[in-house]
Amino acid sequence: MGIINYYNISHAEVFVFDDFLIKQVKEGVKIDLEETKELKLILEEHFKNKKMAYISNRVTSYSVNPLVYKEVEKMSNLVVIAIIPKDETMRQSAEFERQFFNKPFEIFENLSDAIQWVQKIILNENKEAKV
Repeated sequence: MGIINYYNISHAEVFVFDDFLIKQVKEGVKIDLEETKELKLILEEHFKNKKMAYISNRVTSYSVNPLVYKEVEKMSNLVVIAIIPKDETMRQSAEFERQFFNKPFEIFENLSDAIQWVQKIILNENKEAKV
């Protein structure tokens, strides 16, 4: 599981791996539909016709328009989201955001647990796709 690509885009750092990406949004950013477009370009380049997971490693403070999740949900190859909040306030925000996403969405205490979980989901998704 080595990193494939690294992007330092306008609002975040993105680390792309085989079956998932980790996104760390920059301090003070407001995530809205415009930022989603940048993410879609990365997904199309690295995960076209391939199931994948999105991990949000929330190491800085920023805000998310929860309606973004309705747009993200339309990405058929994105099957799961994992969030790692830095503090209780971020955890509460993630709990609220979960209501807007109708695919697996979990909140974790650390990055290792999140990676293990998303890899298990992707493995199951790929097995089901082959049946």
